[in-house]
Amino acid sequence: MFDSPLSASAYEVLGVAPTVDHDELRRAYRLRMRQTHPDTGGDAAVFIQVQYAWELVGTPEGRAAYDRGHGFADKSEWSGWRPPAARTDTRPRARSYGHPGGWRRERYLTLIREWAGHGVEVPDPYDPALVRQAPRELRRLLADALAEEATARTVADLGMGFTVWHDVAAGTDLEDKLDHVVLSPSGLYGVMSEDFGGIVGFRRGEITGPSLGHRAPVTTLLARLRVVSRAAKVRFGGAIIVLPDDDLAQAVTPMGSIRGVPVVVVRRSALAMVLRQGVPGARAIGGNELFDVRTRLQQTVRFV
Repeated sequence: MFDSPLSASAYEVLGVAPTVDHDELRRAYRLRMRQTHPDTGGDAAVFIQVQYAWELVGTPEGRAAYDRGHGFADKSEWSGWRPPAARTDTRPRARSYGHPGGWRRERYLTLIREWAGHGVEVPDPYDPALVRQAPRELRRLLADALAEEATARTVADLGMGFTVWHDVAAGTDLEDKLDHVVLSPSGLYGVMSEDFGGIVGFRRGEITGPSLGHRAPVTTLLARLRVVSRAAKVRFGGAIIVLPDDDLAQAVTPMGSIRGVPVVVVRRSALAMVLRQGVPGARAIGGNELFDVRTRLQQTVRFV
């Protein structure tokens, strides 16, 4: 909940500065509990965030660990925003092509250096204190890169029956990319991995929420699917948008068939299940057709 570059810190949720003493922190917690309690008209989601924030910083030991790990102490031990280390797992993996999150990480590193160092090398571009102060659009680049990497790890663990292409070009602009194309016996899917930094809702076949602004993720994903579909002469069986668990009220939200493509929005923890079982309404692929679709994609996919 507090590990996304877009997340408010535990102190921000409690409405205090990181330097307050324990008594003031406790008073702030009690006040926020009264303000956000559902029985008094508060928001249940915010009420849960307040409880979790107190769990993290409500004891001296917990607070010290939180401060060290999130850039509030002199030395940070937090490494969750750095590129993942190479895996040593030797189990059979899904076939994987491209670099998940690569374009957004490179863009983030370029812009954070321009913002923080005026083009000069920044000692640690993933320092939590630096990330927390960066403009929201920079933090969103990093958050989305992390989201894409998390999806890539999930698909990789599904085994040899799956093939995935990451950062697939879907237009002339570098930002017009399809985060993942996943081919499996349950179907061919276009997948978008996002982190909007807050709870989302749904309206008229689209994702909504205060953090989205004018973005239309479902419309964008379907448009990029069509570009790849035409180029490779393949038919996508479904579209999947993956969001952090805390941002969705339920594990899987079917959006129905939109422009002939079944669409679902899923929690990150539910993605493996959806890919194994298939998107509701999607057409399964097997036998020679699976081989043919893989060949067509291999011959036509371009990476950003």
